[in-house]
Amino acid sequence: MASRYEHPGEQAANDPIRLLAIRDTPLSVDEVFAAVGDDAAGGTALFVGTVRNHDGGADVDTLGYSCHPMAEAEMRRIAEKVTAEFPVRALAAVHRVGDLAVGDLAVVVAVSCPHRGEAFEACRKLIDDLKHEVPIWKHQKFSDGTEEWVGAC
Repeated sequence: MASRYEHPGEQAANDPIRLLAIRDTPLSVDEVFAAVGDDAAGGTALFVGTVRNHDGGADVDTLGYSCHPMAEAEMRRIAEKVTAEFPVRALAAVHRVGDLAVGDLAVVVAVSCPHRGEAFEACRKLIDDLKHEVPIWKHQKFSDGTEEWVGAC
């Protein structure tokens, strides 16, 4: 009797990284979701990060993201690490730079895998590592006139 993991669809795809980008234009959840479509994937996990109206007890009016020129290369390194650790069928990640308003999409990532548990774990690893390791900085402006820079997403 064959093991449930012997089917080729249970393995990582040969080239699972479908979309990686840093953009100064609005992001599309539909674009990211479409990029990770795969007939062998039984689970797709998607994370959308939005600009919220508060941080650290202060009201946020606006914020801006900027990045190091090597940020996309770092995104690729992290994506490759995630695809090596999990049986990823497809992976996509886009991050916004420039001035954003409350409610705007700041980051959208998605991962599809043969099973839902793997998809959840891989997606969480992807967004957590992007947040901590990619050189993207956030400049927040608060309602009281103060502002602050926050490192890495």
